[in-house]
Amino acid sequence: MKKDFDNWNRRKKQLHNSEVIIDAHPREVWWCSFGVNIGAETDGGDKNFERPCLILKVYNRETMLALPITGKAKPDDFHYKIIVTRKKPNSEELEKRDAWVKLTQSRVISNKRLLRKVDMIPEAEFIEIRNRFQKFV
Repeated sequence: MKKDFDNWNRRKKQLHNSEVIIDAHPREVWWCSFGVNIGAETDGGDKNFERPCLILKVYNRETMLALPITGKAKPDDFHYKIIVTRKKPNSEELEKRDAWVKLTQSRVISNKRLLRKVDMIPEAEFIEIRNRFQKFV
C-alpha cells in the first residue's frame, strides 16, 4: 500500500505551528490527527490523517497517552468494544456507533493533534479498558 508521507508532512507542520490549546481529560474520545505511520502502526485517514482515539492518561497540559479507535469489528483480545455517541455526518443529529479501542497501539501524543471532542465513555467501562490495557504494557 502506498502511503502519502509528503501530504502528512505538510499537515504535521501545520499542526506543530498551531497556537490552539486544548485541554483533554481521561475517558474522552477525540478525533486525532494520527498521521501516516510506518508498517502496521495505526494510520489516520482523510485529509487530516485523522481517526478517533480514547484519552487514557494526561501527563501535562501538552502531552497525553491515547489509544486509537477503529470502526471495524475486531472481536479479539487486542481490542475492546465501546459505543460512541457522535454527530451524524453533515448533521447535528446524534447517533450511537460501535467502535473498538486498539489496546496494543498506545501512543503519547501532543494536544496539538486533537481536532474535536466526540464523547466521554462511562467510568466503569474506562476502568475495564485500563485494566485490559495493563496486560500489554
